[in-house]
Amino acid sequence: MAKYSIGIDYGTESARALLLNLETGEEVATSVMNYPHGVMDEELPDGTKLPQDWALQHPDDYIEVLKKIIPDVINQAGIDKADVIGLGIDFTACTMLPIKKDGTPLCDIPQYKSNPHSYVKLWKHHAAQPEANKLNEIASQRGEDFLARYGGKISSEWLIPKIWQILNEAPDIYEEADKFIEATDWVVMKLTGNEKRNSCTAGYKAIWHKRKGYPSKEFFKALDERLENLVDEKLSRDIYPLGTKAGELTSEMARMMGLNPGVAVAVGNVDAHVSVPAVGVTSPGKMVMVMGTSICHLVLDEKEVEVPGMCGVVEDGIIPGFYGYEAGQSAVGDIFAWFVDNCVPYEYKIEAEKRRISIHELLTEKAAKLKPGESGLLAIDWWNGNRSVLVDADLTGVILGMTLTTKPEEIYRALIEATAFGTRMIIDTFNQNGVSINELYACGGLPEKNPMLMQIYADVTNLEIKVSKSSQTPALGAAMFGAVAAGKERGGFDSIFEAARVIPKLKEEIYNPIPENVEIYDKLFEEYKLLHDYFGRGINNVMKRLKALKEGGSNVREA
Repeated sequence: MAKYSIGIDYGTESARALLLNLETGEEVATSVMNYPHGVMDEELPDGTKLPQDWALQHPDDYIEVLKKIIPDVINQAGIDKADVIGLGIDFTACTMLPIKKDGTPLCDIPQYKSNPHSYVKLWKHHAAQPEANKLNEIASQRGEDFLARYGGKISSEWLIPKIWQILNEAPDIYEEADKFIEATDWVVMKLTGNEKRNSCTAGYKAIWHKRKGYPSKEFFKALDERLENLVDEKLSRDIYPLGTKAGELTSEMARMMGLNPGVAVAVGNVDAHVSVPAVGVTSPGKMVMVMGTSICHLVLDEKEVEVPGMCGVVEDGIIPGFYGYEAGQSAVGDIFAWFVDNCVPYEYKIEAEKRRISIHELLTEKAAKLKPGESGLLAIDWWNGNRSVLVDADLTGVILGMTLTTKPEEIYRALIEATAFGTRMIIDTFNQNGVSINELYACGGLPEKNPMLMQIYADVTNLEIKVSKSSQTPALGAAMFGAVAAGKERGGFDSIFEAARVIPKLKEEIYNPIPENVEIYDKLFEEYKLLHDYFGRGINNVMKRLKALKEGGSNVREA
C-alpha cells in the first residue's frame, strides 16, 4: 500500500497543500486557500492605519487554512488518511511574530489587537530599515565577522532589525512577548506542541552560525542595552537541522485537519530553500531560481567564501554537507502586477476581455514581437528596494528612454528585462567571488506562466535554464522533507539525497540562449550596470531624498 506525505507551502498571499505519493513520486492532489486577512499593508482588521513600508499578516490565518486545504487533498485523492506518514511546511522568511510561552500570538490578546507590532511582520515588511542601518553601522565599527557572511549588510527584512523596531516603537509589546519566533517554527509548534527552531531561518535570517552561534551579548548590548540578553530571554540557542523530525501531529491538530495523530512533522523550512532538492539539485555549480512575486537565488558549494551583497551563506542551510548561498530580488512578479494594475490603458483591457485572455497574456503576446533593444527602454528593478547585491530597501525603480510613442508592451518587456539584469548582477557577483554558476534551474509561478520571460532570462544570463515540472515546487520540497522526518521504516526516506534522486521531475523543454539576443543584451547590461552603480552605490542618492520628501521628513536615510 502506497504511503503519502503532505507539503504545506505558506506563501505571501495564500497557503497550498500538496499530497505526494512516495511510491510513485506523483503529486496526487493540491489545494490552495487565500489568507482571510490577506497582506495588511494599509490597515489592521479594526481599521488602525499602518505607516509606509509596513507588511503584516494575521497568524490565525495560518491555522485557518489548514482546516480546508488538508481535508481537501485527502478527499480529492480518495485515500485512507492512515496512509499519510509525514508532513512538512515551508514559509516565506523572515516572517516573524511575538508570542507568549504557550504560543499565543500577542495580536490575539484583546488589549494588543490594535497595536500593529503585535502582529506577524511579513518578509517584505521594510519599516525596520533605520534599525538595519544602525545595526550595520555598529557591526562594522566593531569589526563583527558575521557581516561578511551576509554580503556586508544585514537586511531590514530580517529578524533582529524587526525585533529592534518593536523595542523602539512599542516597548510594551517587546516586554510582553516571551518569545520572538519565525512563523514557520510557530506553525510547527502548533502542530506538534514542540518548539523546534530550524537551522535555515536561524542561519539566513537571525545571524546564527552553526559553529559560532549567535553574535555576542556585547554586540547586542552595543545595539541597545535592552537587547543584551535577547537570545537567552526571547529567542533560543536550540537549533535543529533540516530534515529533523520536530515531533508528531497532536490529537487536537489531527482532528482539526482530518488526519491521524502521530504523523511525523519535519522542522520548518523556507519556501525558496526547500525548492532546491525539489528540482533535484544536490550538488554545486547549479543555481536554483525560485521565481514568483520575488526571486530567491540559491546555490550550493563545498566552501565558505565572502560574496558581496549575498543574503547569506549557511553551513547545511539547504542541503546537509554543503554551504548554501542565498541572494534575491525583492520584487519581480510584483513589478509586473503593479504595471498591469496601474498603467495599462483601457483599450488594452477591452481587447483582453474580448479575446478572453488576461492582460498579462496580451502584453506578453505583444512584447514577444519586439526584438531586444527595439523599444529604446532600460529599467532598474527596485520597485521594492534591492535585496542583492546592494541590500538597500530605500532604493526605488527607474524606467529610462520613454517617448511620446512608447507603448505599454514596450514598458512591460523592459520591466521583465530589468529583473533579468538584476539576476545577472547576482550571478556575475557569485562567479567573480569564487562560487561558480554553470547551470540555472527555475521553479515557481513565473516559469509556469511566461515562456517569453524565461527566454529573456536565458539570453540575458547566457545560460541554459531547466524548469521544474512541478507547479508547486516549494510544497513538493516540504513534502519530501516530511517523508524524511517519517523515515524509511514508515515508508519515507532516510535522507533528502535519497528523496531527491527519485521524486523531482524536470520539463523536457530547456531554454537555451539565442546568440544574437545575447549580444544585444550584453550591451544593454553594461548600461544597466552604470545606472545600478550611479543610483545604488551613493553617487546620486536622489531616490532616498525623494523618499524622505514623500515621508515628510528632512533627513535622508543612508544605507
